[in-house]
Amino acid sequence: MLKFIKGNLESIDGVAIYPIISLLIFFIFFTVLFWWVFTAKKEHIKEVSNIPLELIPDKEINDKNDLPL
Repeated sequence: MLKFIKGNLESIDGVAIYPIISLLIFFIFFTVLFWWVFTAKKEHIKEVSNIPLELIPDKEINDKNDLPL
């Protein structure tokens, strides 16, 4: 199976640049992500990590309970 793919790709001029571009995009993305993780403010990380745990205010709960069925 790989022989068919490799044979078709060898006939294309300049095809060797695509793996290099893919590797550069991968490397740059994870380098920027790594940099952001270590420079992010701790308060922001705590705030974002608590979003799923925040309670719904009582007014919204009461409004939902008052809806007719």
